[in-house]
This record gives sequence, C-alpha cells and structure tokens, in this order.
Amino acid sequence: MTDFNYDKIAPGFDRDAVLNRMKSQMSDFRFSHCVRVEKEARGLAAENGINVDKAGLAGLLHDYAKERPDSEFTEIIKAKNLDPELLNYGNAIWHGIVGAEIIKDELNVYDEDVLNAVRRHTVGATTMTGVDKCTFIADFIEPARDFPGIDEARTYAEKSLDAGVAFELKHSIAHLIDKNRPIYPDTFISYNYWINKGEL
Repeated sequence: MTDFNYDKIAPGFDRDAVLNRMKSQMSDFRFSHCVRVEKEARGLAAENGINVDKAGLAGLLHDYAKERPDSEFTEIIKAKNLDPELLNYGNAIWHGIVGAEIIKDELNVYDEDVLNAVRRHTVGATTMTGVDKCTFIADFIEPARDFPGIDEARTYAEKSLDAGVAFELKHSIAHLIDKNRPIYPDTFISYNYWINKGEL
C-alpha cells in the first residue's frame, strides 16, 4: 500500500476502504488498471506542475463504474436528467460521464476537478484542465498498455500533455472508425480542438 492521502480533496476519503470496495466489485484486471493509472497520473502531474493528489484521485476512480450493468447507467441518466443523447451510446461513454455521478453518490467525492477528469477521460473536451489531461493520458499509456502505437503515444506524452491528448484522440477515433463503431459527437469536437494544439 502507498501513503497517498486524498482527505484534503475529499474530506473523510479512506483510500484503503475505497480500494477494498473497488476490489470487491471489479475484475482483477480492472482494479489493477485503476491503481496503475493512479500512479501514472500522479507522475504526469508532478512532471507538469499540476495538483498531484487531484490527478491521482481521478486516475484511481476513472473506471470506478466501468463494469456496472447497462441498466444501472440508463436509470441514472433518466433519474438525474442527464443529456438524453447519452442513451444512444454505451458503456464506453457512460462509465466516464455517468460514472462521475456514481462516484459522487457512493464515495462522497464532490471535487469538480476530479469529477470532470472522470467525465472527460474517454471523450476529452475543449476545456481540459491539467488534471483532465493527466487522467486522460495516464489511462492510455499506463505501463501495462500494449497496442500498436503505444510507444508513439508515450513519446508524445513526454513531449507535452497537449501532444499526448491530441495523439490519443486521433488514435481513438481511427480505432473506432476501423471497428465500425459510432463516435460520440463530443469526441470529434475535442479532436478538432486539440489536433491544432498538440503539435503532432
């Protein structure tokens, strides 16, 4: 275990208790991924002068709801009056945007920097903060990731956070097109914005 303490960001947050909760409700693969993303996000934040604890907490929780049933997500979208357009998509989008609501309700984390990083970690945004970028990139390049283009992704992330975000959006859209999958509109908006700023 580490000595990471997120109490200043989420008063009363008990990391060990949350880890035990996550371990009980996630596959071993997903749990280990979340812990690795936490560490990677903290490292990126430290290198770039960004709040390390906020990035770490967002990294730890980014996939908190990833393995929930679709019915739970659709119920929350309706109950909380979230954008009904979300109903046309699936878990790949829901676990970030809707997952932030689950984190609030179950873990009492209300810091909007952390919650927005969770919301944006799959689709990005034109207004991404440093915490958003660290979480977004850490999810993509954490040490266990191994796919065509991962070395290039890590190189761009070392160049700058903006370059890392731009590369990831470009790679993700190409992957979705290759798999004939629908693309959430905000992903295109994010791509159009960051591709001009990421120095690819």
